[in-house]
Amino acid sequence: MFPMADGPNGEIHWFSPEHRGIIPLNGLNISRSLRQTLRKKMFNVKIDTAFEETIRACAEREDVWISETIVQSYCELFRLGFAHSVECWYQHNLVGGLYGVSIGGAFFGESMFSRVTDASKTALVYLVERMNRRGYTLLDTQYQNDHLATLGCIEISKQEYIEQLERAISLTCNF
Repeated sequence: MFPMADGPNGEIHWFSPEHRGIIPLNGLNISRSLRQTLRKKMFNVKIDTAFEETIRACAEREDVWISETIVQSYCELFRLGFAHSVECWYQHNLVGGLYGVSIGGAFFGESMFSRVTDASKTALVYLVERMNRRGYTLLDTQYQNDHLATLGCIEISKQEYIEQLERAISLTCNF
């Protein structure tokens, strides 16, 4: 299950959808233009250097589901070593990134943001590369949407998700 709030100060609800979005770690779709961006190395990608800034940037949208309670809860998970951020920096400015929770060999992607073209996608590429190097097996995106589908996100049934989740969390992986 994962939490989502009704707006910046709203009530928190818990979700367990019948179909779950995942990105197979061998199935990330990198477009030609994204490959060009990656080759240019225009972003300085960092891990866990600006977690709270990253989650707050993810909350800067019209249909926000990241409340202050969620921000504080995930910051506590970060302090405990469970939540992580992948950040893209350009000219010393945070311009994109993502955050999520790591348990065993599973990473639960919560949200991403981009202030510069391809910044969040670059963070996702680095996340998947890191997960592959460190033996992870599951990248949970919660839901599939049009944007994530272009990156290789697929939907699986709740039963298949639970089976993959059980295998993944039994692993010992270090983010």
